[in-house]
Amino acid sequence: MAEKTSFWKRPEGKTGGIVLGALIIGGGFLLIQALPAIIAAMANTLYLALMLLALGAIIYMVLDPKMRNLVWYMYKSVMRWVTGLFIQIDPIGILKSYVDDLKDNLRKMNRQISQLRGQMHKLQEMILNNKKEIAANLDLASEARQKNKQSVMILKSRKAGRLKESNMKLEDLYQKMEILYRVLRKMYENSEIMLEDIQDQVMVKEQERKAIHASSSAMRSAMSIIKGDADKRAVFDQALEAIADDVSSKVGEMERFMEMSESFMSSVDLQNGVFEEEGLKMLEKWEKEGVSLLLGKEKDTLILEAADEKNVLDLSEPIKKPVRVGHTNQYDDFFE
Repeated sequence: MAEKTSFWKRPEGKTGGIVLGALIIGGGFLLIQALPAIIAAMANTLYLALMLLALGAIIYMVLDPKMRNLVWYMYKSVMRWVTGLFIQIDPIGILKSYVDDLKDNLRKMNRQISQLRGQMHKLQEMILNNKKEIAANLDLASEARQKNKQSVMILKSRKAGRLKESNMKLEDLYQKMEILYRVLRKMYENSEIMLEDIQDQVMVKEQERKAIHASSSAMRSAMSIIKGDADKRAVFDQALEAIADDVSSKVGEMERFMEMSESFMSSVDLQNGVFEEEGLKMLEKWEKEGVSLLLGKEKDTLILEAADEKNVLDLSEPIKKPVRVGHTNQYDDFFE
């Protein structure tokens, strides 16, 4: 079910707020300027009767719910038309632009996943080579102790200790990279499903919207409001706007995570075995944040899987082609 977005939070609402403010200020100024003339006109019985009639009409419009809704509908329609002259507010048009954004983001994310996979392979190799060198140095230290070569034993033991300390840091870095990799891959899969769902909705709902707009003129919508019935055109557009808001939030989260992951990867210098703490802090902050719109409950699962030593990540495994369960569309409920 689509959540109703307040008129004032929409682009046309901002235009309406500016226009309403200007009308109030302008009306107040004109009223002050015309006050002497109004007082003089009230001395004339005919003018006084006309003014009372106009005042009565205004009071009726304010007190009568149907009339008030009609005026409000007309005002919103005008503000929407004015705003549409400058910016894109057509929900179908907005969804089409998000389709293009998603396609572009998926291409970028695929490149990021490939780059991260390459870094993780290098890191695995470094950790493995360090382990071999640690074992070799410990063997040499053991031989030196047996031969009573104290200085050689100390030298090799210290070297093995430094390599162990280095490996601890590298393994911690690998775990963070694993979280990043799992999340990017799952975001990619979920975003592909979302892209398919949006494309399906645009294809179907664009035709439905044209049919509804063709059969529901502005006059009919106004008459429906006077009767107290729901405006089908407005309700349909409201559902599309709710979808656009949901997609906007998810695309925004997707882009923010991609920026963070890119910043994290650029801070890692595997050649010299160093990385900036800031990159790790950014990822840790994301881990502690609330529920992800794109991942939902899967976010916590992915973090736990990365921390589980038994759950070994297969870097050679390709990204799975997502399949919609039961061919359902996640945005069908918005029109119920």
